Amino acid sequence: MKTDSPSYSGRFMLFVVCMLILGMTLVSCDSTVIFEENRPIQGAVWKTVEPAHFEFEISDTITLHNFYVNLRNGENYPYSNIYFFIDMEFPNGKKSIDTVECFLADKTGKWLGTGVGDIHDNRFLYQHGKQFPMAGLYKIDIRQGMRTDELQGIYDVGFRLSRTK
Repeated sequence: MKTDSPSYSGRFMLFVVCMLILGMTLVSCDSTVIFEENRPIQGAVWKTVEPAHFEFEISDTITLHNFYVNLRNGENYPYSNIYFFIDMEFPNGKKSIDTVECFLADKTGKWLGTGVGDIHDNRFLYQHGKQFPMAGLYKIDIRQGMRTDELQGIYDVGFRLSRTK
């Protein structure tokens, strides 16, 4: 006897697969993340005059936070490191500027981070356990600080803010 409805074992396997996917999705979510955005770089050429700009609201001035820079680079990136200039504007209009160096490859030239093919994803912690001094709108500009006006091989730049664990 032939029927068009799936068998009990087929429905059970579908249920198991759906539950596994749901479980992996829930486990992969990081509940400590407050803000995260990534900006694509036009033509994978990051110009010094084109910062990646981010804005986020802060209401919690007690919790400690970690600040990260996300970067996606290709194997055509010509250096093993990168410098960032990170400008933060506080809600009261005051500003701070950080210079951060991050390594994209080890001493042997092997690319760091994760990725598939010739694209590599990196997340760099540059501030750990920082407390926001006031509530309000914060603005971040991340600029490349290398000694070239046009930096080849950068696909995306991002900013991530999370609560410390």
